Amino acid sequence: MTRTVARLIGDALSQLGVRQVFGVVGDALNPLTEAVRTTEDVEWVGCRHEETAAFAASAQSQLSGNLGVCMGTVGPGSIHLLNGLYDAAKSRTPVLAIAGQVPVTDMGSDYFQEVDNDALFSDVAVFHATISSPDQLPQLLETAVRNALGHKGVAVLTVPGDISDRRLSTDRKARFSLSPGVTRPEESAVRSAAGLLRRAERVTLLVGQGARAAREDVLALADRLAAPMVLTLKAKEGFEGDNNPFQVGQTGLIGNPAAASAMQDADTLLLLGTDFPYREWYPDGRTVIQVDTEATHIGRRVPVEAGLVGDVGATVRDLLRVLGSGEARDRKHLDHARERFESWRDGQARLADPKHDKGAVGRIRSALDNPEDGVRPEALAATVDRVAADNAVFTSDTGMATVWLSRFVEMRGTRRLLGSYNLGSMANAMPHALGAQYLDRERQVIAFCGDGGLSMLLGDLMTLKTGNLPVKLVVFDNRRLGMVKLEQEQAGLPEFGTLLDNPDFAAVATAMGITGIRVTDPAELDESVRRALSTPGPVLLDVLTNPDEIAIPAEPTLAQGWGFAVAKVKEVVRSHREPDSG
Repeated sequence: MTRTVARLIGDALSQLGVRQVFGVVGDALNPLTEAVRTTEDVEWVGCRHEETAAFAASAQSQLSGNLGVCMGTVGPGSIHLLNGLYDAAKSRTPVLAIAGQVPVTDMGSDYFQEVDNDALFSDVAVFHATISSPDQLPQLLETAVRNALGHKGVAVLTVPGDISDRRLSTDRKARFSLSPGVTRPEESAVRSAAGLLRRAERVTLLVGQGARAAREDVLALADRLAAPMVLTLKAKEGFEGDNNPFQVGQTGLIGNPAAASAMQDADTLLLLGTDFPYREWYPDGRTVIQVDTEATHIGRRVPVEAGLVGDVGATVRDLLRVLGSGEARDRKHLDHARERFESWRDGQARLADPKHDKGAVGRIRSALDNPEDGVRPEALAATVDRVAADNAVFTSDTGMATVWLSRFVEMRGTRRLLGSYNLGSMANAMPHALGAQYLDRERQVIAFCGDGGLSMLLGDLMTLKTGNLPVKLVVFDNRRLGMVKLEQEQAGLPEFGTLLDNPDFAAVATAMGITGIRVTDPAELDESVRRALSTPGPVLLDVLTNPDEIAIPAEPTLAQGWGFAVAKVKEVVRSHREPDSG
Protein backbone atom coordinates (compact mmCIF):
# COMPACT_ATOMS: atom_id res chain seq x y z
CA MET A 1 0.00 0.00 0.00
CA THR A 2 1.31 3.46 -0.87
CA ARG A 3 2.22 5.90 1.88
CA THR A 4 0.64 9.23 2.72
CA VAL A 5 2.34 12.58 2.15
CA ALA A 6 2.91 12.90 5.91
CA ARG A 7 4.38 9.39 6.17
CA LEU A 8 6.78 10.08 3.29
CA ILE A 9 8.00 13.25 5.02
CA GLY A 10 8.45 11.45 8.36
CA ASP A 11 10.43 8.65 6.73
CA ALA A 12 12.54 11.16 4.81
CA LEU A 13 13.48 13.08 7.98
CA SER A 14 14.66 9.82 9.55
CA GLN A 15 16.63 8.98 6.41
CA LEU A 16 18.30 12.41 6.56
CA GLY A 17 19.43 11.87 10.16
CA VAL A 18 17.14 14.54 11.59
CA ARG A 19 16.74 13.84 15.31
CA GLN A 20 14.32 16.55 16.41
CA VAL A 21 11.57 18.59 14.79
CA PHE A 22 10.71 21.81 16.62
CA GLY A 23 7.34 23.52 16.41
CA VAL A 24 3.88 24.22 17.79
CA VAL A 25 1.10 21.80 16.92
CA GLY A 26 -1.93 22.94 14.91
CA ASP A 27 -4.74 21.54 12.80
CA ALA A 28 -3.01 21.70 9.41
CA LEU A 29 0.04 19.96 10.90
CA ASN A 30 -1.82 17.14 12.65
CA PRO A 31 -1.02 14.40 10.09
CA LEU A 32 2.62 15.59 9.98
CA THR A 33 3.10 15.65 13.74
CA GLU A 34 1.50 12.20 13.92
CA ALA A 35 4.04 11.00 11.34
CA VAL A 36 6.84 12.39 13.52
CA ARG A 37 5.35 10.79 16.63
CA THR A 38 5.33 7.39 14.95
CA THR A 39 8.84 7.68 13.49
CA GLU A 40 11.09 5.86 15.93
CA ASP A 41 14.27 7.94 15.71
CA VAL A 42 12.72 11.40 15.20
CA GLU A 43 11.44 13.38 18.20
CA TRP A 44 8.80 16.10 18.23
CA VAL A 45 9.74 19.06 20.48
CA GLY A 46 6.73 21.20 21.27
CA CYS A 47 7.79 24.80 21.85
CA ARG A 48 5.80 27.68 23.33
CA HIS A 49 6.61 29.96 20.37
CA GLU A 50 7.46 29.09 16.77
CA GLU A 51 10.30 31.63 16.76
CA THR A 52 12.01 29.48 19.39
CA ALA A 53 11.45 26.44 17.17
CA ALA A 54 13.18 28.07 14.20
CA PHE A 55 16.11 29.30 16.33
CA ALA A 56 16.53 25.80 17.79
CA ALA A 57 16.53 24.22 14.33
CA SER A 58 19.10 26.80 13.18
CA ALA A 59 21.34 25.98 16.16
CA GLN A 60 21.22 22.24 15.48
CA SER A 61 22.10 22.80 11.84
CA GLN A 62 25.05 25.06 12.67
CA LEU A 63 26.46 22.61 15.20
CA SER A 64 25.92 19.40 13.25
CA GLY A 65 26.20 20.54 9.62
CA ASN A 66 23.02 18.54 9.07
CA LEU A 67 19.54 19.74 8.17
CA GLY A 68 17.60 21.48 10.95
CA VAL A 69 13.80 21.14 10.80
CA CYS A 70 10.96 23.21 12.23
CA MET A 71 7.22 23.43 11.63
CA GLY A 72 4.54 26.09 11.91
CA THR A 73 0.86 25.72 11.26
CA VAL A 74 -1.50 27.90 9.20
CA GLY A 75 -1.07 31.68 9.12
CA PRO A 76 0.23 33.05 12.43
CA GLY A 77 2.07 29.82 13.22
CA SER A 78 4.12 30.08 10.05
CA ILE A 79 4.61 33.82 10.42
CA HIS A 80 6.15 33.25 13.85
CA LEU A 81 8.86 31.10 12.28
CA LEU A 82 10.14 33.98 10.20
CA ASN A 83 12.67 35.63 12.51
CA GLY A 84 14.39 32.36 13.42
CA LEU A 85 14.49 31.40 9.75
CA TYR A 86 16.18 34.70 8.91
CA ASP A 87 18.76 33.81 11.56
CA ALA A 88 19.42 30.53 9.74
CA ALA A 89 19.55 32.26 6.35
CA LYS A 90 21.99 34.93 7.52
CA SER A 91 24.07 32.25 9.25
CA ARG A 92 24.14 30.28 5.97
CA THR A 93 22.99 27.01 7.50
CA PRO A 94 20.51 24.48 6.06
CA VAL A 95 17.04 24.46 7.59
CA LEU A 96 13.81 22.96 6.29
CA ALA A 97 10.63 24.67 7.46
CA ILE A 98 7.35 22.86 6.89
CA ALA A 99 4.47 25.32 6.95
CA GLY A 100 0.79 24.50 7.24
CA GLN A 101 -1.79 25.98 4.88
CA VAL A 102 -5.56 26.12 4.45
CA PRO A 103 -7.15 23.40 2.28
CA VAL A 104 -6.28 23.58 -1.41
CA THR A 105 -9.91 24.22 -2.34
CA ASP A 106 -9.97 27.31 -0.10
CA MET A 107 -6.64 28.82 -1.12
CA GLY A 108 -6.99 32.27 -2.63
CA SER A 109 -10.38 32.91 -0.99
CA ASP A 110 -9.13 34.94 1.98
CA TYR A 111 -10.00 31.97 4.18
CA PHE A 112 -9.64 32.10 7.97
CA GLN A 113 -5.90 32.45 8.86
CA GLU A 114 -4.88 32.17 5.19
CA VAL A 115 -1.48 33.69 4.40
CA ASP A 116 0.38 33.49 1.09
CA ASN A 117 3.35 31.47 2.35
CA ASP A 118 5.21 31.59 -0.95
CA ALA A 119 5.14 35.39 -0.79
CA LEU A 120 5.85 35.43 2.95
CA PHE A 121 9.02 33.33 2.68
CA SER A 122 10.22 34.56 -0.72
CA ASP A 123 13.01 36.72 0.72
CA VAL A 124 14.31 34.36 3.39
CA ALA A 125 14.22 31.07 1.48
CA VAL A 126 16.54 29.72 -1.22
CA PHE A 127 13.59 27.52 -2.19
CA HIS A 128 9.89 27.67 -1.41
CA ALA A 129 6.93 25.78 -2.85
CA THR A 130 3.37 24.78 -1.98
CA ILE A 131 2.30 21.18 -2.50
CA SER A 132 -0.95 21.14 -4.44
CA SER A 133 -1.01 17.42 -5.30
CA PRO A 134 0.49 14.27 -3.75
CA ASP A 135 1.90 13.46 -7.20
CA GLN A 136 4.50 16.21 -6.68
CA LEU A 137 6.20 14.03 -4.06
CA PRO A 138 8.82 12.84 -3.41
CA GLN A 139 10.45 15.06 -6.05
CA LEU A 140 9.37 18.36 -4.51
CA LEU A 141 10.67 17.34 -1.09
CA GLU A 142 13.96 16.21 -2.64
CA THR A 143 14.30 19.56 -4.40
CA ALA A 144 13.62 21.49 -1.18
CA VAL A 145 16.20 19.52 0.81
CA ARG A 146 18.89 19.70 -1.89
CA ASN A 147 18.44 23.45 -2.12
CA ALA A 148 18.76 23.86 1.64
CA LEU A 149 21.88 21.68 1.82
CA GLY A 150 23.44 22.82 -1.44
CA HIS A 151 22.94 26.55 -0.87
CA LYS A 152 23.29 26.37 2.93
CA GLY A 153 20.02 28.15 3.39
CA VAL A 154 16.35 27.88 4.23
CA ALA A 155 13.87 25.83 2.23
CA VAL A 156 10.15 26.16 2.96
CA LEU A 157 7.65 23.52 1.96
CA THR A 158 4.02 24.49 2.45
CA VAL A 159 1.58 21.62 3.01
CA PRO A 160 -2.16 22.39 2.86
CA GLY A 161 -4.29 20.74 5.51
CA ASP A 162 -6.09 18.46 3.07
CA ILE A 163 -2.87 17.20 1.41
CA SER A 164 -0.91 15.68 4.32
CA ASP A 165 -3.04 12.55 4.77
CA ARG A 166 -3.58 11.84 1.07
CA ARG A 167 -1.84 8.84 -0.48
CA LEU A 168 0.92 9.01 -3.05
CA SER A 169 0.67 7.46 -6.48
CA THR A 170 4.14 5.92 -6.09
CA ASP A 171 5.97 4.04 -3.37
CA ARG A 172 9.38 5.43 -4.35
CA LYS A 173 11.49 6.59 -1.43
CA ALA A 174 12.96 10.06 -1.42
CA ARG A 175 16.61 10.26 -2.47
CA PHE A 176 18.87 13.02 -1.21
CA SER A 177 22.34 12.16 -2.49
CA LEU A 178 24.35 15.36 -2.66
CA SER A 179 28.15 15.49 -2.81
CA PRO A 180 29.53 19.00 -2.33
CA GLY A 181 32.57 19.81 -4.43
CA VAL A 182 35.73 21.71 -3.48
CA THR A 183 36.35 24.79 -5.59
CA ARG A 184 39.68 26.49 -6.11
CA PRO A 185 40.77 29.58 -8.05
CA GLU A 186 42.73 29.48 -11.29
CA GLU A 187 46.51 29.11 -11.04
CA SER A 188 47.07 32.55 -12.58
CA ALA A 189 44.97 34.18 -9.84
CA VAL A 190 46.90 32.31 -7.13
CA ARG A 191 50.25 33.41 -8.61
CA SER A 192 49.09 37.02 -8.84
CA ALA A 193 48.01 37.01 -5.16
CA ALA A 194 51.26 35.30 -4.13
CA GLY A 195 53.21 38.02 -5.92
CA LEU A 196 51.40 40.71 -3.91
CA LEU A 197 52.15 38.84 -0.69
CA ARG A 198 55.86 38.49 -1.57
CA ARG A 199 56.15 42.25 -2.14
CA ALA A 200 54.29 43.12 1.06
CA GLU A 201 56.28 44.20 4.11
CA ARG A 202 53.52 43.94 6.73
CA VAL A 203 50.67 41.48 6.15
CA THR A 204 47.68 41.09 8.48
CA LEU A 205 45.17 38.25 8.15
CA LEU A 206 41.47 38.86 8.79
CA VAL A 207 40.10 35.36 9.38
CA GLY A 208 36.44 34.42 9.40
CA GLN A 209 34.17 31.44 9.90
CA GLY A 210 34.78 30.22 6.36
CA ALA A 211 38.38 29.37 7.30
CA ARG A 212 37.62 27.23 10.36
CA ALA A 213 37.93 23.91 8.55
CA ALA A 214 41.39 24.95 7.29
CA ARG A 215 42.92 25.85 10.65
CA GLU A 216 46.32 24.19 10.21
CA ASP A 217 46.73 25.57 6.68
CA VAL A 218 45.88 29.09 7.85
CA LEU A 219 48.34 28.84 10.76
CA ALA A 220 51.04 27.71 8.34
CA LEU A 221 50.33 30.70 6.09
CA ALA A 222 50.43 33.11 9.04
CA ASP A 223 53.82 31.68 10.00
CA ARG A 224 55.11 31.93 6.42
CA LEU A 225 53.99 35.58 6.19
CA ALA A 226 54.84 36.51 9.82
CA ALA A 227 51.32 37.91 9.94
CA PRO A 228 49.16 38.71 12.97
CA MET A 229 45.72 37.13 12.71
CA VAL A 230 42.65 39.26 13.44
CA LEU A 231 39.56 37.12 14.09
CA THR A 232 35.93 37.78 13.40
CA LEU A 233 33.58 36.81 16.21
CA LYS A 234 32.61 33.57 14.44
CA ALA A 235 36.28 32.65 14.00
CA LYS A 236 36.87 32.63 17.78
CA GLU A 237 35.78 29.02 17.58
CA GLY A 238 38.66 27.25 15.91
CA PHE A 239 41.38 29.91 16.01
CA GLU A 240 41.40 31.22 19.55
CA GLY A 241 43.56 29.96 22.38
CA ASP A 242 47.16 29.89 23.51
CA ASN A 243 48.04 27.31 20.85
CA ASN A 244 47.61 29.99 18.17
CA PRO A 245 50.68 32.28 18.42
CA PHE A 246 49.37 34.61 15.71
CA GLN A 247 45.88 35.63 16.83
CA VAL A 248 45.29 39.11 18.27
CA GLY A 249 41.53 38.99 18.89
CA GLN A 250 38.73 40.89 17.22
CA THR A 251 38.39 44.26 15.59
CA GLY A 252 35.26 46.40 15.39
CA LEU A 253 33.11 47.73 18.23
CA ILE A 254 33.63 44.58 20.29
CA GLY A 255 37.33 44.39 19.46
CA ASN A 256 40.58 45.48 21.06
CA PRO A 257 43.33 48.03 20.28
CA ALA A 258 45.86 45.37 19.23
CA ALA A 259 43.61 44.00 16.48
CA ALA A 260 42.70 47.50 15.32
CA SER A 261 46.35 48.53 15.09
CA ALA A 262 47.28 45.26 13.34
CA MET A 263 44.82 46.25 10.62
CA GLN A 264 45.97 49.86 10.48
CA ASP A 265 49.71 49.10 10.51
CA ALA A 266 49.53 46.57 7.67
CA ASP A 267 50.29 47.46 4.09
CA THR A 268 48.49 44.32 2.90
CA LEU A 269 45.35 42.65 4.23
CA LEU A 270 44.51 39.04 3.45
CA LEU A 271 40.82 38.21 4.06
CA LEU A 272 40.16 34.50 4.52
CA GLY A 273 36.59 33.22 4.58
CA THR A 274 35.06 36.39 5.98
CA ASP A 275 32.43 38.87 4.91
CA PHE A 276 33.13 41.19 7.86
CA PRO A 277 30.54 43.91 7.15
CA TYR A 278 31.74 46.99 9.05
CA ARG A 279 33.42 49.13 6.40
CA GLU A 280 34.58 51.79 8.85
CA TRP A 281 36.93 49.26 10.45
CA TYR A 282 38.83 48.55 7.24
CA PRO A 283 41.81 50.91 6.80
CA ASP A 284 42.03 52.92 3.59
CA GLY A 285 44.74 52.60 0.98
CA ARG A 286 45.85 49.04 1.71
CA THR A 287 46.42 46.21 -0.75
CA VAL A 288 43.60 43.74 -0.13
CA ILE A 289 43.47 40.08 -1.15
CA GLN A 290 40.25 38.19 -0.48
CA VAL A 291 39.53 34.44 -0.50
CA ASP A 292 35.91 33.31 -0.38
CA THR A 293 33.75 30.54 -1.79
CA GLU A 294 31.14 33.12 -2.85
CA ALA A 295 32.08 35.32 -5.80
CA THR A 296 29.46 37.87 -4.70
CA HIS A 297 31.36 38.42 -1.44
CA ILE A 298 34.55 39.52 -3.18
CA GLY A 299 35.07 43.25 -2.83
CA ARG A 300 31.67 44.16 -1.49
CA ARG A 301 33.03 45.54 1.80
CA VAL A 302 36.41 46.95 0.75
CA PRO A 303 38.15 47.41 -2.65
CA VAL A 304 40.11 44.27 -3.54
CA GLU A 305 43.32 44.01 -5.55
CA ALA A 306 43.07 40.22 -5.93
CA GLY A 307 39.93 38.14 -5.43
CA LEU A 308 40.27 34.36 -5.18
CA VAL A 309 37.01 32.42 -5.43
CA GLY A 310 37.45 29.03 -3.84
CA ASP A 311 37.55 26.86 -0.75
CA VAL A 312 39.78 28.54 1.85
CA GLY A 313 41.77 25.39 2.67
CA ALA A 314 42.47 24.49 -0.95
CA THR A 315 43.33 28.08 -1.84
CA VAL A 316 45.65 28.57 1.13
CA ARG A 317 47.47 25.36 0.28
CA ASP A 318 47.92 26.64 -3.28
CA LEU A 319 49.28 29.95 -1.95
CA LEU A 320 51.75 28.12 0.30
CA ARG A 321 52.91 26.00 -2.63
CA VAL A 322 53.50 29.03 -4.86
CA LEU A 323 55.12 31.10 -2.08
CA GLY A 324 57.51 28.26 -1.24
CA SER A 325 59.89 28.50 1.69
CA GLY A 326 61.42 31.80 0.59
CA GLU A 327 63.46 34.08 2.80
CA ALA A 328 62.60 34.43 6.46
CA ARG A 329 60.33 37.45 6.89
CA ASP A 330 60.78 40.26 9.37
CA ARG A 331 58.53 39.48 12.37
CA LYS A 332 58.41 42.96 13.91
CA HIS A 333 54.83 43.57 12.73
CA LEU A 334 53.67 40.27 14.24
CA ASP A 335 55.64 40.68 17.46
CA HIS A 336 54.36 44.22 18.03
CA ALA A 337 50.74 43.16 17.53
CA ARG A 338 51.12 40.18 19.85
CA GLU A 339 52.84 42.23 22.58
CA ARG A 340 50.07 44.81 22.45
CA PHE A 341 47.43 42.05 22.52
CA GLU A 342 48.97 40.40 25.59
CA SER A 343 49.19 43.76 27.36
CA TRP A 344 45.52 44.41 26.62
CA ARG A 345 44.56 40.94 27.86
CA ASP A 346 46.44 41.50 31.11
CA GLY A 347 44.52 44.73 31.66
CA GLN A 348 41.21 43.03 30.92
CA ALA A 349 42.05 40.28 33.39
CA ARG A 350 42.56 42.88 36.12
CA LEU A 351 39.19 44.48 35.32
CA ALA A 352 37.50 41.08 35.46
CA ASP A 353 38.82 40.27 38.93
CA PRO A 354 35.82 40.40 41.33
CA LYS A 355 38.18 41.99 43.89
CA HIS A 356 39.22 44.78 41.50
CA ASP A 357 36.84 47.37 42.97
CA LYS A 358 38.37 46.85 46.42
CA GLY A 359 41.79 48.12 45.32
CA ALA A 360 42.86 51.76 45.20
CA VAL A 361 42.27 52.23 41.47
CA GLY A 362 39.16 50.08 41.60
CA ARG A 363 37.59 52.17 44.38
CA ILE A 364 38.02 55.34 42.33
CA ARG A 365 36.59 53.70 39.22
CA SER A 366 33.73 52.17 41.20
CA ALA A 367 32.76 55.50 42.75
CA LEU A 368 32.33 56.91 39.24
CA ASP A 369 30.54 54.11 37.40
CA ASN A 370 29.44 51.50 39.95
CA PRO A 371 28.42 53.28 43.15
CA GLU A 372 25.94 50.53 44.09
CA ASP A 373 28.71 47.89 43.92
CA GLY A 374 26.91 45.76 41.34
CA VAL A 375 28.56 42.71 39.85
CA ARG A 376 30.87 43.67 37.00
CA PRO A 377 29.73 41.89 33.79
CA GLU A 378 33.41 41.37 32.93
CA ALA A 379 33.83 39.43 36.17
CA LEU A 380 30.75 37.32 35.46
CA ALA A 381 31.91 36.37 31.96
CA ALA A 382 35.46 35.65 33.13
CA THR A 383 34.24 33.48 35.99
CA VAL A 384 32.03 31.42 33.69
CA ASP A 385 34.98 31.03 31.30
CA ARG A 386 37.18 29.78 34.12
CA VAL A 387 34.64 27.26 35.46
CA ALA A 388 33.05 26.02 32.22
CA ALA A 389 34.09 22.79 30.53
CA ASP A 390 36.54 22.87 27.63
CA ASN A 391 33.92 21.25 25.40
CA ALA A 392 31.03 23.55 26.38
CA VAL A 393 28.66 25.03 23.82
CA PHE A 394 28.16 28.78 24.36
CA THR A 395 25.31 30.84 22.98
CA SER A 396 24.88 34.58 23.41
CA ASP A 397 22.14 37.13 23.00
CA THR A 398 22.79 40.07 20.71
CA GLY A 399 24.03 43.10 22.61
CA MET A 400 26.24 43.48 25.64
CA ALA A 401 26.10 39.75 26.49
CA THR A 402 27.97 39.12 23.24
CA VAL A 403 30.48 41.89 24.03
CA TRP A 404 31.40 40.29 27.36
CA LEU A 405 31.55 36.82 25.84
CA SER A 406 33.76 37.99 22.99
CA ARG A 407 36.27 39.56 25.38
CA PHE A 408 36.31 37.17 28.31
CA VAL A 409 35.32 33.70 27.09
CA GLU A 410 38.02 31.84 25.20
CA MET A 411 36.97 29.20 22.68
CA ARG A 412 39.64 26.76 23.84
CA GLY A 413 39.47 22.99 23.53
CA THR A 414 36.42 21.87 21.56
CA ARG A 415 34.13 24.66 22.69
CA ARG A 416 31.47 25.79 20.24
CA LEU A 417 29.90 29.21 19.79
CA LEU A 418 26.46 30.22 18.50
CA GLY A 419 24.75 33.56 18.21
CA SER A 420 22.68 35.70 15.90
CA TYR A 421 25.88 37.35 14.72
CA ASN A 422 24.70 38.16 11.19
CA LEU A 423 21.01 38.90 11.73
CA GLY A 424 21.58 40.51 15.12
CA SER A 425 18.26 39.40 16.59
CA MET A 426 17.40 39.64 20.24
CA ALA A 427 16.18 36.59 22.18
CA ASN A 428 18.26 33.96 20.40
CA ALA A 429 20.53 32.67 23.20
CA MET A 430 18.02 30.51 25.07
CA PRO A 431 16.41 28.97 21.92
CA HIS A 432 19.84 28.29 20.39
CA ALA A 433 20.86 26.59 23.64
CA LEU A 434 17.67 24.53 23.60
CA GLY A 435 18.47 23.18 20.14
CA ALA A 436 22.10 22.55 21.07
CA GLN A 437 21.23 20.62 24.22
CA TYR A 438 18.81 18.34 22.38
CA LEU A 439 21.71 17.29 20.14
CA ASP A 440 23.73 16.12 23.14
CA ARG A 441 22.20 15.99 26.61
CA GLU A 442 25.58 15.16 28.17
CA ARG A 443 27.42 18.19 26.81
CA GLN A 444 27.51 21.40 28.82
CA VAL A 445 25.47 24.16 27.16
CA ILE A 446 25.68 27.71 28.53
CA ALA A 447 23.55 30.61 27.31
CA PHE A 448 24.70 34.20 27.90
CA CYS A 449 21.29 35.89 28.08
CA GLY A 450 20.53 39.57 28.13
CA ASP A 451 17.60 40.43 30.38
CA GLY A 452 15.80 42.01 27.41
CA GLY A 453 16.42 39.01 25.19
CA LEU A 454 15.42 36.42 27.76
CA SER A 455 12.15 38.15 28.60
CA MET A 456 11.12 38.24 24.91
CA LEU A 457 10.70 34.46 24.72
CA LEU A 458 10.41 33.76 28.43
CA GLY A 459 7.64 31.20 27.92
CA ASP A 460 10.06 28.72 26.40
CA LEU A 461 11.75 28.26 29.75
CA MET A 462 8.95 25.74 30.07
CA THR A 463 10.29 23.91 27.02
CA LEU A 464 13.58 23.49 28.89
CA LYS A 465 11.66 22.30 31.95
CA THR A 466 9.44 19.88 30.02
CA GLY A 467 12.44 18.37 28.25
CA ASN A 468 14.52 18.40 31.47
CA LEU A 469 17.35 19.91 29.44
CA PRO A 470 20.41 20.75 31.55
CA VAL A 471 20.93 24.15 29.88
CA LYS A 472 22.58 26.75 32.11
CA LEU A 473 21.13 30.24 31.52
CA VAL A 474 23.44 33.04 32.70
CA VAL A 475 21.43 36.27 32.79
CA PHE A 476 23.30 39.58 32.58
CA ASP A 477 20.58 41.42 34.48
CA ASN A 478 21.48 45.11 34.18
CA ARG A 479 17.82 46.23 33.99
CA ARG A 480 18.62 47.83 30.63
CA LEU A 481 18.76 47.33 26.93
CA GLY A 482 22.47 47.85 27.46
CA MET A 483 23.74 48.11 23.90
CA VAL A 484 21.05 50.64 22.97
CA LYS A 485 21.91 52.66 26.08
CA LEU A 486 25.55 52.74 25.05
CA GLU A 487 24.70 53.72 21.47
CA GLN A 488 22.50 56.57 22.68
CA GLU A 489 25.15 57.92 25.03
CA GLN A 490 27.96 57.69 22.48
CA ALA A 491 25.78 59.79 20.16
CA GLY A 492 25.33 62.42 22.89
CA LEU A 493 21.73 61.42 23.63
CA PRO A 494 20.42 60.81 27.13
CA GLU A 495 19.34 57.28 27.90
CA PHE A 496 15.69 56.81 26.92
CA GLY A 497 13.38 53.81 26.51
CA THR A 498 15.98 51.32 27.64
CA LEU A 499 14.93 50.80 31.26
CA LEU A 500 13.49 47.35 31.98
CA ASP A 501 11.18 46.68 34.92
CA ASN A 502 12.48 43.17 35.46
CA PRO A 503 11.10 40.52 37.77
CA ASP A 504 13.34 38.37 39.89
CA PHE A 505 14.24 35.99 37.05
CA ALA A 506 15.53 33.37 39.49
CA ALA A 507 12.18 33.38 41.28
CA VAL A 508 10.35 33.12 37.94
CA ALA A 509 12.50 30.12 37.03
CA THR A 510 11.83 28.52 40.42
CA ALA A 511 8.09 29.00 39.91
CA MET A 512 8.45 27.14 36.59
CA GLY A 513 10.22 24.21 38.24
CA ILE A 514 13.73 25.27 37.20
CA THR A 515 16.59 25.83 39.64
CA GLY A 516 16.96 29.59 40.08
CA ILE A 517 19.98 31.31 41.63
CA ARG A 518 20.18 35.08 42.17
CA VAL A 519 23.45 36.96 42.70
CA THR A 520 23.61 40.54 43.98
CA ASP A 521 27.00 40.55 45.75
CA PRO A 522 30.30 40.25 43.83
CA ALA A 523 31.65 38.15 46.69
CA GLU A 524 29.05 35.46 45.89
CA LEU A 525 29.94 35.25 42.21
CA ASP A 526 32.47 32.41 42.09
CA GLU A 527 30.54 30.06 44.35
CA SER A 528 27.24 30.81 42.57
CA VAL A 529 28.66 30.16 39.10
CA ARG A 530 30.17 26.87 40.27
CA ARG A 531 26.88 25.80 41.84
CA ALA A 532 24.91 26.75 38.73
CA LEU A 533 27.17 24.80 36.37
CA SER A 534 27.29 21.71 38.61
CA THR A 535 23.57 21.48 39.43
CA PRO A 536 21.74 18.80 37.41
CA GLY A 537 18.94 19.86 35.08
CA PRO A 538 18.14 23.35 33.81
CA VAL A 539 19.44 26.27 35.88
CA LEU A 540 18.88 30.02 35.60
CA LEU A 541 21.62 32.16 37.17
CA ASP A 542 20.26 35.72 37.52
CA VAL A 543 23.18 38.09 38.15
CA LEU A 544 22.46 41.75 38.85
CA THR A 545 25.23 43.44 36.88
CA ASN A 546 26.35 47.04 36.87
CA PRO A 547 24.05 48.95 34.45
CA ASP A 548 26.62 51.69 33.80
CA GLU A 549 29.45 49.45 32.64
CA ILE A 550 31.14 50.85 29.54
CA ALA A 551 32.53 48.68 26.76
CA ILE A 552 35.23 50.86 25.21
CA PRO A 553 35.57 50.30 21.43
CA ALA A 554 38.88 49.12 19.98
CA GLU A 555 39.65 52.66 18.77
CA PRO A 556 37.49 55.13 20.73
CA THR A 557 37.07 58.40 18.91
CA LEU A 558 37.00 61.90 20.33
CA ALA A 559 33.43 62.24 19.07
CA GLN A 560 32.35 59.15 20.99
CA GLY A 561 33.97 60.38 24.17
CA TRP A 562 32.46 63.85 23.81
CA GLY A 563 29.06 62.36 23.03
CA PHE A 564 29.21 60.20 26.13
CA ALA A 565 30.10 63.21 28.32
CA VAL A 566 27.25 65.28 26.85
CA ALA A 567 24.80 62.42 27.36
CA LYS A 568 25.79 62.06 31.01
CA VAL A 569 25.22 65.77 31.61
CA LYS A 570 21.77 65.54 29.99
CA GLU A 571 20.90 62.53 32.12
CA VAL A 572 21.91 64.31 35.31
CA VAL A 573 19.93 67.43 34.36
CA ARG A 574 16.88 65.37 33.50
CA SER A 575 17.06 63.43 36.77
CA HIS A 576 17.11 66.71 38.76
CA ARG A 577 14.05 67.99 36.90
CA GLU A 578 11.97 64.86 37.48
CA PRO A 579 9.66 65.00 40.52
CA ASP A 580 10.50 62.87 43.53
CA SER A 581 8.51 59.65 43.20
CA GLY A 582 9.49 58.43 46.66
